[in-house]
Amino acid sequence: MSASLSLRQQLADALSMMERAEVIDFNGHMSCRLPGTDHVLINSGKSVRSALSVEDIIAIDMDGKPVEGDVVPPMEFHIHTEIYRRRPDVAAVAHTHPLWSTLFSMTGERVEPVTMQAAVMGPIRFFAKTASINRKPLAEELAATLGDDRVIMLKSHGAVIAGSDIVEAFVLAIYLEETARRQYLARALGTPYALSAAEVQTIGANLRKPHLLQKVWDYHHARLQR
Repeated sequence: MSASLSLRQQLADALSMMERAEVIDFNGHMSCRLPGTDHVLINSGKSVRSALSVEDIIAIDMDGKPVEGDVVPPMEFHIHTEIYRRRPDVAAVAHTHPLWSTLFSMTGERVEPVTMQAAVMGPIRFFAKTASINRKPLAEELAATLGDDRVIMLKSHGAVIAGSDIVEAFVLAIYLEETARRQYLARALGTPYALSAAEVQTIGANLRKPHLLQKVWDYHHARLQR
């Protein structure tokens, strides 16, 4: 299998796993850099998120123009390209529409590091504008707000995850949603304990390891194959 085809399959699998985990819905998109080029792989705007295949993954340039055929990307492709322009360390970007964490952004509440895995995400940034990020200036503002971090929540909209590769971006998207769900449910019993800054640093360093991220990927991938 060629490197390009392998990345397309991995991207399609990541999107399918996020859809089954209710991290994306009928919208949502994920991309990765195509090594050795200035191009980006991303699911097409018309792709059916509940029935994705490798054929739904297209290549675009940094201006969103298809480089093969005429199938167009999602309207919010700017989210991806502007983060890539600003962050050479980022090789994969996911824009998710999660249920639980979006409840927090709708109410102005912050998702706190109430789980061990939350420490891996690092600081969770917040983009205060409620908008479809379908224009370059808005995406530039979003990328600037994200800065050097990995996770940013969009008010009443969803989240954006920046990872060093597809596996990391996928896992952080899962961690964000699971942390929000547990924080929400724990409130029925009392005030959830949030990790201290020192705990976040120590635990995050311990759990931010490739084999542990791969473990999460393998768990969801096995469920996808059932």
